[in-house]
Amino acid sequence: MTDNSRPARPVILGQNQYGKAENRVVKITRDGATHHIKDLNVSVSLSGDMDEVHYSGSNANVLPTDTTKNTVFAFAKEHGIESAEQFGIHLARHFVTSQEPIRTARIRIEEYAWERIEHAGEGAHSFVRQGQETRLTQITYDGSAWEVVSGLKDLVVMNSTDSEFWGYVKDKYTTLPEAYDRILATQVSARWRFNWTDDEQEMPHWEKSYEQTRKHMLQAFAETYSLSLQQTLYQMGSRIIDNRGEIDEVRFSLPNKHHFLVDLEPFGLKNATEDGAVYYAADRPYGLIEATVLRDGCEARIPVDLTNL
Repeated sequence: MTDNSRPARPVILGQNQYGKAENRVVKITRDGATHHIKDLNVSVSLSGDMDEVHYSGSNANVLPTDTTKNTVFAFAKEHGIESAEQFGIHLARHFVTSQEPIRTARIRIEEYAWERIEHAGEGAHSFVRQGQETRLTQITYDGSAWEVVSGLKDLVVMNSTDSEFWGYVKDKYTTLPEAYDRILATQVSARWRFNWTDDEQEMPHWEKSYEQTRKHMLQAFAETYSLSLQQTLYQMGSRIIDNRGEIDEVRFSLPNKHHFLVDLEPFGLKNATEDGAVYYAADRPYGLIEATVLRDGCEARIPVDLTNL
């Protein structure tokens, strides 16, 4: 009987590995009213005695990549995330020592830093992602009048609580459960238009204006108990208009960066929010909330599609 599992010609298998790439895991730890975030992108690669799965398709030595994904989330809950390095050590040790065919485990982790937003409200659960923001401005001049539209993009913010979403329209296609304690996160793209249009007017202090506008935007995000991202958007715009007399119009484009509780019941773990929980951060599809907030009596001039600005 011929063994068809091996190649008939002189071809050999070289280096190989497999695993689950880019597992986005967000661990929220609640220390009373003070919360702590660890936000990681974890990629797992495993190698070892994997010849037969390539030659014959036998999966006898294969730990499913879905299992490696589940392990990442379960370990975040069971062991916590003291540091990216320590978390990776836990994972690598587990895969190599628990599965005889696996000889080598490579864990790659990207960590996204968050900075607390200082605000007047109670608790410490509002954060802004570090190092992502891009400042923008567009100046238009026709020889007699100016139009200055400034703004920012890629400013990622999160409230780890004080957000709900319920009471919405439901039909036969609705599966989303109502949420009474959820993560609210978005990547802010905003433009604001100045009412300085003439050289005869006193020019705004551009640096101070940007700094203060950003500050009011973040504080409104942090201090709003949100029942919808639309409500938060309006509060952010209103606070800018109320506090910055040089600005008449603000346009926001806010993708809702969804965070879903991971089902850990199959592993005998309760993933409740009372003492902190493990979430899956989904990058797409996403809800996209957009609106303009205006000073009363002013006309909207910022394009609805910000990609045209």
